[in-house]
Amino acid sequence: MKKNNMALAIAACTASLAGGGIAQGALAQERASNDVFEEVLVTATKRSQSIYEVPLAISAFNGEELQKQGILNLTDIGKFVPNLNVTGFSAGHTSSTNPFIRGIGLQDHLITTDPGVGVYVDGVYLGRQVGQNWSLSNIERVEVLRGPQGTLYGRNSIGGAINIITRQPGDEETMTAGIQAGTRGRVNGDFYANTRLSDTIAVSVSGSFKRRDGIGDFKNIDTNTEVGELQDMSARVALKWEPNDRFSLLLAADGNDGQNGLRPYTTLIDEIPNGAPYQAGYRNSDLANDEYDNNTGQQGQTEVTNQAYGISLTANYELTDWLSTKLIASDRHSEYESGLDDDSFEDDFLSFPETGEADQTSVELQFIGEYNDWDYVGGLYYFEEDGHNNQDPTIFNGGPGDFRLEQDMDSWAIYANVGYQITDSLHISGGIRYTEDDKDAKININSGLIDTKAHEDWDEVSGEVAISWQMNDNISLYGTVQSGYQSGQFPARPFCLFGFLDDEGNVSQPNCFVANEDNVTATNYEVGLKGTPLNNLKVSISVFYTEYEDLPYQVSTTSGAGFDTQSIIVDQDSTGVEWESSWAIMDNFYLHTTLGYIDVDVDDRNAEAPLTPELTASISPEYPMPLASGAEITFRMDYSYRDDMYGEPVDDPGRFTDIDSREILNFDIAYHSPDQDWTLGLYGRNITDEEYDQARLNTNDYVLVILNNDASEFGLRFLKRFD
Repeated sequence: MKKNNMALAIAACTASLAGGGIAQGALAQERASNDVFEEVLVTATKRSQSIYEVPLAISAFNGEELQKQGILNLTDIGKFVPNLNVTGFSAGHTSSTNPFIRGIGLQDHLITTDPGVGVYVDGVYLGRQVGQNWSLSNIERVEVLRGPQGTLYGRNSIGGAINIITRQPGDEETMTAGIQAGTRGRVNGDFYANTRLSDTIAVSVSGSFKRRDGIGDFKNIDTNTEVGELQDMSARVALKWEPNDRFSLLLAADGNDGQNGLRPYTTLIDEIPNGAPYQAGYRNSDLANDEYDNNTGQQGQTEVTNQAYGISLTANYELTDWLSTKLIASDRHSEYESGLDDDSFEDDFLSFPETGEADQTSVELQFIGEYNDWDYVGGLYYFEEDGHNNQDPTIFNGGPGDFRLEQDMDSWAIYANVGYQITDSLHISGGIRYTEDDKDAKININSGLIDTKAHEDWDEVSGEVAISWQMNDNISLYGTVQSGYQSGQFPARPFCLFGFLDDEGNVSQPNCFVANEDNVTATNYEVGLKGTPLNNLKVSISVFYTEYEDLPYQVSTTSGAGFDTQSIIVDQDSTGVEWESSWAIMDNFYLHTTLGYIDVDVDDRNAEAPLTPELTASISPEYPMPLASGAEITFRMDYSYRDDMYGEPVDDPGRFTDIDSREILNFDIAYHSPDQDWTLGLYGRNITDEEYDQARLNTNDYVLVILNNDASEFGLRFLKRFD
């Protein structure tokens, strides 16, 4: 069966399951109790609510679900959420995460580029994409909000937002330890402890080590590092003080250190006979026979590293019964070393070693409360970031050079969202946010041949209106209009002009190092239905139409003086449907399904939405089998599908950047002890060993093909709980 037909079959199966579930309502309700599905609480609106009360499309995963689905990081999350595709490119770094929600994201990582999807950890925004592929051990919940979130989350959430929520000290006194071992040299270990030091002080400590061999070899270099190798250590300590019922103070510190191998990729040369590598006499035959191997001759291009650490302070104070405040302050630092030998052969013809650093500080003061039929959230937000990316030395078409890009930015915002319960079943809300962004950027190319700086500022008002109707105790219908905002950006790699000499012999500012003056805006119109129409069926359906104006599409070329990246500005309309469901077909047998469809229309007839599959789907049967001893064995299979897509926004006449569809199949079989204090599991990930492309880029000189880094893996996991 062709892959497209397979995906369509899943879609038909999903729809028929829902129909079948409703048709068998009487029988199903006889054999399913009211608590088949536990209530899911989320904080998508900055306050705790049932997921069915939130008037937007949202997916949520708790820690147990992450474990059963074999989800280790944000890249894995992207396999099981409709209209979400998570890829990675970012200078060949294995720790980079580039989420695209509903066709909006960013594949680049340089300091002047901003992602279209915001990633948050306990309310703290993570500004950089390298190092964002967070280990999801000992996480309470992950929430994926689809659609622009401009009111409550602000800038850089025009596609959506991803919230990672950690466990709070004192919530549950426990200690757990887990180990995992498998093929490909997999060795994982993690530890978590949560305890009270006194009636008012609690502490939690977690640590994680993850190690996995690579997927290929470096053929020309004597190195212990393999292509795609992973090794990451992370730790987190949190201390919570609650002197009374109205006040709490949480101090948290975290850090991680990654020592990895360069991401697997290859280069197509013969396909571009007019390109510089081909004209210099190189051919595809100069590359490694196995595309997952690499023929680089540059020792410095085999290893990639990343470090990040931060500290945050969260203070909650209940001023009155109807008003609470929350202060979230954070300071974070991240750095990495990476780069690509773009030619993928032994000679040093095209290589771009790279280092980068970023420092960010954020402060947010929130006001949250309820009074009679009113609910409200408001706040003040400040964010600053400074950082740089440095490439020295670069080799471009055989010649040396260097490149340094810097940016300092400040952003502040004020926002409010107010809701009113008109009747017992009807709720309306509206919100508004004002944002100002200020950026100073500097570029230095080839030791001062180009040395210039620029300044720009932007401001925008975003808003939203939502209405929710509780049709009955189990089903709600919502409609929402919401907007999002992203400031303009300076070009990432402005090699388009090398300027000209003025009367004094100085090189003038190149006219391509100019930011987009217009704001990027998004307006989303959405209706949805969510709830439990039957005791044994929970479902969420959303239909959306989103208008994007002045959206930047990045286009890179090496046909000029260097690796030049510019933005083409387009308007884009997206229309789509999303489905999520869990169906308890019978006692102890569940079927979880997701389905996403999106149609993207771009006003530029030569452009296509990049890395946006038209169809996304997953289907996951789960069978927990109770044993007479009180123990339980759970069986779970997870199938994920992502349709074919474009690797870059410009329609490639040669179709060299087309990416084929992919299917991933995982399984998990776990034995849970009678008292639930330990679990032993057997797992398999990508068990069919699907090989696929994550991204493709045509520079007009050659084609870069970024390959998957998750070959098949089988192993055992063990978790012990100490209470």
